[in-house]
Amino acid sequence: MAGGGLMKGASPVSRTRHAELVIEDYLRRHLTDAGGALGGVLLRRVGMTDPRLGDHDDPLLALAEHVRRVLGSEHLLQDLVREADVEWGRVFHERPRFERAECPPHPDDPYTIESVRISLFELVEKLSRRQ
Repeated sequence: MAGGGLMKGASPVSRTRHAELVIEDYLRRHLTDAGGALGGVLLRRVGMTDPRLGDHDDPLLALAEHVRRVLGSEHLLQDLVREADVEWGRVFHERPRFERAECPPHPDDPYTIESVRISLFELVEKLSRRQ
């Protein structure tokens, strides 16, 4: 249907979708994600907090900024962990294992505040080294 040079020079992928794909690929290759849900939640949150994601020349800068913001706020980190727990539970048809302040984390919990904090610190270090 787009024959005759109609799409000549134009990408069929929007700039925003291209940025999401770049971030998704980077997360898949560089994020330590034992449960497999953290990367998707992080990608979704970057897109939600940066509506101009497709306008970035380097979408990984938007990812790095978001990760630094999360690491700088205990509340944002807790929200991210909770959302990753929910997503993990949905994908694996399990009850999420929410961490409670007064109890040690469940031994099988793939997303504790400390484990996610470590994964995000490692990720931001990798992002910093690539620049």
